[in-house]
Amino acid sequence: MPEQYAATDKRTGLEVAVTGDFPPHHDDRIRIARTTTLFTRLMSTILATENETERRERFMAIETQLELAEALIRQDMDEVQRLMRETLERMGITAEQMDEMAKKLLDQLREGGGDDFQFPLPDDQG
Repeated sequence: MPEQYAATDKRTGLEVAVTGDFPPHHDDRIRIARTTTLFTRLMSTILATENETERRERFMAIETQLELAEALIRQDMDEVQRLMRETLERMGITAEQMDEMAKKLLDQLREGGGDDFQFPLPDDQG
């Protein structure tokens, strides 16, 4: 018989329920509860956004982040790269800038890293 965990956001009353066959380990159940609670708070915060354009942008942003997390968990690096590329493109970063960032990152890693490395932003001229 499936089990259910429900989380309710106190600010808005939004409730999200997760139903399924949960692993028996106590730590897994804690993670299910915590993840459901965080997702509920996130949805509630987005739904409370009054501006329709901002609300839709927030939904799109979190959808991409969740897709990225899922692809990382599956270790599907092609999908991770695709999602990252699309995200950077939406931020206004060109393919050339992405290539330059990748080159700088690889060069920095070859040189032993460093805390002062910064990616160029779209407005940077080099």
